[in-house]
Amino acid sequence: MLELAAATGEIDLKYLDESGFCAWSEPGYTYYFKGEQKRLEQTKRRGRRLSIIGFLQPLISFIYGLVIGGVDRKSYIQMMEQEALEAEKSGRIRVIVQDNGPIHRCKQVQQLWSKWEQMGLYIFFLPKYCSEMNPIELEWQHLKKDELSGQVFNDELDLAYAVINGIQARGERGNYTTERIKFYSNHPP
Repeated sequence: MLELAAATGEIDLKYLDESGFCAWSEPGYTYYFKGEQKRLEQTKRRGRRLSIIGFLQPLISFIYGLVIGGVDRKSYIQMMEQEALEAEKSGRIRVIVQDNGPIHRCKQVQQLWSKWEQMGLYIFFLPKYCSEMNPIELEWQHLKKDELSGQVFNDELDLAYAVINGIQARGERGNYTTERIKFYSNHPP
């Protein structure tokens, strides 16, 4: 019903999820001639995990933020606050489809639900173990397998640029906009 309402223009429907990347990516599928061995040079240092949180509005936009380490509730709240403000400005109902991750349901976030709903932002939680119902999962899969597969990065900065470029390339091919959100550390700008 949500997809139908979005298709008819009644609501804005976005899908949220988080994922992660490492400097040592898995080699992609390939073949080599008999007697040749596939070889991937690895860096001496594995580096820290680069995490991403994103909103996919299919065929329209992909908004995301990157963090070193894991996505925390502050980053999640910042992204959701921005979505609530945009929903309020537009006067349109905006529904965010997401899983039941701990940061999505923590006490601090639950205290914001009624505020967000008053601004026009609603959350739809997917049933447990149903990641296939979230189309953003395919974005992560294609980003990792098509854009980053088989690459080794010297550090987190090189990895971040590769993710940014990969998202931009996917947006251009899919004819949708991409926007990167920068997280503030302690206080909003």
